[in-house]
Amino acid sequence: MSPDRIPAAELRARAEAAAAALPPLVLARGPIAATVAPGGHGLRRPGHGEDFWQYRLAHEGDTASAIDWRRSARGDSRFVRDRERQTARTAAIWLGRGAGMNYAGQQGGETKLDRSRLIALSLSLSLIRAGERVALLGDNPGSGAAQAAKLSAGIAALTPLVQDADAPPAAAVRTGQVVLMIDDFLNDLSALEVFARRVAELGASGVLLQVLQPDEESFPFDGAIRFETAGGLHHDTRDAGGLRTAYLARLEERRMALGRMARQAGMVFGTHDLGRPVSEAMIWLHGVLAAR
Repeated sequence: MSPDRIPAAELRARAEAAAAALPPLVLARGPIAATVAPGGHGLRRPGHGEDFWQYRLAHEGDTASAIDWRRSARGDSRFVRDRERQTARTAAIWLGRGAGMNYAGQQGGETKLDRSRLIALSLSLSLIRAGERVALLGDNPGSGAAQAAKLSAGIAALTPLVQDADAPPAAAVRTGQVVLMIDDFLNDLSALEVFARRVAELGASGVLLQVLQPDEESFPFDGAIRFETAGGLHHDTRDAGGLRTAYLARLEERRMALGRMARQAGMVFGTHDLGRPVSEAMIWLHGVLAAR
């Protein structure tokens, strides 16, 4: 496996296997804007849609074609058959590509970006199986086999940047979108805060998933060590073990900040340890997105 890129065919095969273990993912309705379109999600109120909502008494302005004559024939009143108003929802995927996402842990192997690509494509395929429309953040959403192939190629082609930091562009958010963001979220959060505010302003929603290597979770280091980021920053210490408590406290503070940011934007924050099976992340994401 290349440290920079998984071949598209291999990624697609692995993602298909992961997605097949769960039912198709239908995005549940949530706090989204009233963008009306056929084939969307019911808003539990009358409007344009395909599904029956309720009968109501006809009033002035209703046309003869709007009257349900079969229902009206049961009595003296005329009834209109309302349909449930539906809203178009789309899913948008963003993967952090900062240089640190190319970290494969002390043992080497799968990088954080490798795992992020697998999770993102697996979830995308599960959404497409349910007839949902999905795309990488900033691209036009689509569904069906053609979109699955496009996403497979696009996600596989994502490679790490030279610099440590990366952030989603706030201008790419669309009204009512469900955004899945996967990153280690270890760098400056100011650009992410701008993005989260935009999500809240537009009535969008989604998930922040922090992916870390096991040694980033537990900090098992001792003795004299030079810590160096993929972007070239470094820190020398003669007592790495003495930094463990402070490091774990900082990590917890960061997660609390990410959780607050997510809640304020109407989103959900979660974590995934690369030492755990990818199925754990998929099950959690499936439950979160289907419940919103």
